[in-house]
Amino acid sequence: MKREEESKATDPSSASSGVSRRDFLKISGISVAVPMVVGPTLVKVEGAEVPVYGPGTTPVSLMVNGKKFTAELEPRVTLLDALRNNFDLTGAKKVCDRAECGACTVLMNGKAVYACAVLAIDAQGQRIETVESLARGDNLHAVQRAFMENDAQQCGFCTPGFVMASKALLDKNPHPTPEQVQKGLSGNYCRCGTYAGIRRAMADLAHGKEA
Repeated sequence: MKREEESKATDPSSASSGVSRRDFLKISGISVAVPMVVGPTLVKVEGAEVPVYGPGTTPVSLMVNGKKFTAELEPRVTLLDALRNNFDLTGAKKVCDRAECGACTVLMNGKAVYACAVLAIDAQGQRIETVESLARGDNLHAVQRAFMENDAQQCGFCTPGFVMASKALLDKNPHPTPEQVQKGLSGNYCRCGTYAGIRRAMADLAHGKEA
């Protein structure tokens, strides 16, 4: 008899506990289904400990255009989606979303990268520049002025990516040859076909007309 009483006292479905077995299972299921904000799990890969995040959100801090931005993001969120959806920086365009067209080009530590192909969590600690950083009020950056004066844009979706890729090229090589311009901008596509205007803009910049 004593064993039966002890068993009832520890059984979550017993009347004395105030929770039926069905309620207990519901509560347990809910606690498992709700993602929690937790730190990374460390796993060993070739002898080194590598952090693995997820499946819930994790704090992400990014340095964009000289300012710090923070958000709770799932590890799968790309830098492009974080910029556009969380930080309201919509200059980089989401077009192909598969690292082919270049419309989402931003600079990371001075290098042109596709923001749709970089995870936001991996961009932490990097210096990120978007097209929003170039103009100072009504004063456009030299690359932006050159694009306008040479009619190097039409629908505008590819333009921010071309501008950022052009800036990265000119920062590295202020006086590129036409061949170097073609190679340096080969990762960006313009479906409107304004390549002639882009080449003229880059020629002006290479010869110091917009310096």
